[in-house]
Amino acid sequence: MQILEIENLSKCFGGLTALNQVNARFEEREIVGIIGPNGAGKTTFINVISGVYPPSSGRIIFDGRDITKLPAHTRCRLGIGRTFQVIHPLQDLNLLQNIMVGSLFGQGNGLREARVKAQEICEFLGLDQLERDTSQLDILEIKKMEMARALATHPKILFLDEIMAGLSADETKEVIETIRTIRDQGITICVVEHVMSVIEELTERVIALDGGRIIAQGQYKEVANNPRVISAYLGEEE
Repeated sequence: MQILEIENLSKCFGGLTALNQVNARFEEREIVGIIGPNGAGKTTFINVISGVYPPSSGRIIFDGRDITKLPAHTRCRLGIGRTFQVIHPLQDLNLLQNIMVGSLFGQGNGLREARVKAQEICEFLGLDQLERDTSQLDILEIKKMEMARALATHPKILFLDEIMAGLSADETKEVIETIRTIRDQGITICVVEHVMSVIEELTERVIALDGGRIIAQGQYKEVANNPRVISAYLGEEE
C-alpha cells in the first residue's frame, strides 16, 4: 500500500532550481535509497517533503492526504520523521532529554509519557547512561541519538539523511541491522547515502537524482549500471 506520493515537485531558490518536476512514490514497509552526486537535490528533497522548505510547485500526498501546504510540525505529527545530516544536540539537555524532545514535538505527549517512550527507544538502540551530557557521546552514539529523536515522533515514514556517514564498517553494519528492524516494525525507510555498498545491501529500490531531476529508479544493479547515473558520478569526479 502506498504511503507517500510526490507529484511534479519543484523547488527554486532564486534562479537556482534545486528540484525539477520530481515524481516518486513510497510503499509501506519498504526501504528506498536516494543517491546522486553532491548538489543533486537529495537533502532538498527531504527538506521539502518534511516541511523545512515549501515547494515552488507540485503536490505531496501522504497517507492519502494532501500535505503540500501543511507546516513541518503538522507533517511530523501525521507521521513524517527525519534525521538531519548535520546533527545539533540541544546542549542544555542530556541524552535522554534530547530524545524526549522528539516525543514532545512529534506527538504532543506529556513529560512522563515522553520519558517512558524515550527510554524504550534507547533500550532498542542500545543507548545507556542516559543522563550523560551530549558532549560525552561518541559518533555512533550521536547518530543513535538522532535516530532516537526521529523515532520518538512515531513516524510512518522515516528519512535518514546520511546517518551512516563517518561510521566504521562494524558500526555501519550495526546501523543497517537496526534500520531493517525498524522497517520490520512497519515503518517505511528512505535512506540518503553516498556509500554504494550500503545502498546495495540495504535498499529494495533506488532513486537517482542529478541536477534536481530523477534520472533513474529501480533495483540497485539496474540503477547503478544506468549510463546517466554513471555519467553523473564521473562528471562529479572530474
